[in-house]
Amino acid sequence: MQIIDYYHCGRQAHWLEQIKKSDWAAGQYLYALLSGNTFKDLVGGRSTVLMLTDGGELISFCTYAEKDDIQPTELTPWVGFVYTFPQYRGHRYMGKLFQEVERRARAEQVREVYISTNHVGLYEKYGCEFFQMMTDIVGEPSRVYRLRII
Repeated sequence: MQIIDYYHCGRQAHWLEQIKKSDWAAGQYLYALLSGNTFKDLVGGRSTVLMLTDGGELISFCTYAEKDDIQPTELTPWVGFVYTFPQYRGHRYMGKLFQEVERRARAEQVREVYISTNHVGLYEKYGCEFFQMMTDIVGEPSRVYRLRII
């Protein structure tokens, strides 16, 4: 298994088709943003998509972005679009992507990374802590977690 960056992988068309196979509405939205070349317009020019792969198979993906669905806010960066394909769930593969997020954040001297979600009990497994309730871009309440970077 390896972690690759969508924008620096050299096989964007292949990985885009893999993301399209996601059975999750937000995964389809990410596919639309990437295929329409509008992802960075929405979440910031330095943002990227991290993918845990095994050969040509996509196991998990997430974004590491300047912005997410809590806007406007001074909080940055964000992990978003967190997804693991059903056949790979239960093995904590997302943890490998979180390690990469932590590595990148440390390199950028970032002290906290944020996640907007309605899940309870999922991100705590990866060291995240509930931060506060905030309103997302469609006006819905969202739980915001933070991952402290040591």
